[in-house]
Amino acid sequence: MTIQPTNLDDLRKILADASARGEKVGAINVCALDRVVDHSPEDLTVTVEAGVALATLQAQLAQRGQWLPIDPPRPDSLTIGALLATNASGPRRFGCGTVRDYLIGIKVALTDGRLIKSGGKVVKNVAGYDLGKLFVGSRGSLGVIVEATFKLRPVPEVEQFVQAHCGSLENAGMLLEGVVAADVTPVVLDLHNLRLNLPQRPAAFSLVLGFAGTREEVEWQLGGADELGFKEPASLDYEKDFWNGELPSPHRVSVLPSRLIETIRGLRNAPFVARAGNGVIYWRGEAIPPKDGRPIELTRRVKAAFDPKHILPELPP
Repeated sequence: MTIQPTNLDDLRKILADASARGEKVGAINVCALDRVVDHSPEDLTVTVEAGVALATLQAQLAQRGQWLPIDPPRPDSLTIGALLATNASGPRRFGCGTVRDYLIGIKVALTDGRLIKSGGKVVKNVAGYDLGKLFVGSRGSLGVIVEATFKLRPVPEVEQFVQAHCGSLENAGMLLEGVVAADVTPVVLDLHNLRLNLPQRPAAFSLVLGFAGTREEVEWQLGGADELGFKEPASLDYEKDFWNGELPSPHRVSVLPSRLIETIRGLRNAPFVARAGNGVIYWRGEAIPPKDGRPIELTRRVKAAFDPKHILPELPP
């Protein structure tokens, strides 16, 4: 059952009542919290409620030549609250980071109905332990995110993509090592095996680089990429195809970048897209048994502190 509060007070009451009864809360739809509260172009900051779709926010920021440098799949339907709760990211993660890197303030409704705030609206405001970062990636297990403040960046003047194809994972790994060791600084560093079964493109794997900045900066970077063997223009169409809404959600695993090729080899030719510079792999097919690397006792204590009656979902693995 999905709960859809009409406003913040309604949400707080729903949580407090559920906590008092010790009843679990189902999915919470916060789309009613849909305001861009404040955008300060001069300070490169924005405060937005959790129900605003990422694409809606980006469109408004673009009017002032700014953006939140996060490009997760399905931005038209992904809300700011879901973006934070899942710590979703996209191809530009390698050069831009994740939403955690841009969060400077957050407001969260706790299970007893109280509101807590962390951080503020000033980029250098954070001091001491940044409690807000604790909620990023928690998948709604500790509280309900209702508002967030982010630092922004100017939209880059130019963005271009190039790719190189490899016939084996070993060759892809060597090419990847060459990119990491070179002077180029790509924003996108992806490896995938999609759309490569065409007669004119028999290679098994494709490594994609993306560069962003001024025209002069990007042209210089493209020259360096060309020397490494990246001579073919590219796009991020493979990313859109992979996240087609008609397909089930892919599996995900995060490994050390040094173990990327080894892990992909274990996928047995399953379709995949990898953030090759970060070690994050998405694929469709058989799941890999999870390895619980969490400090179990610590996560239990965190859960007990924020949700002692366990009315929200459990902490994700």
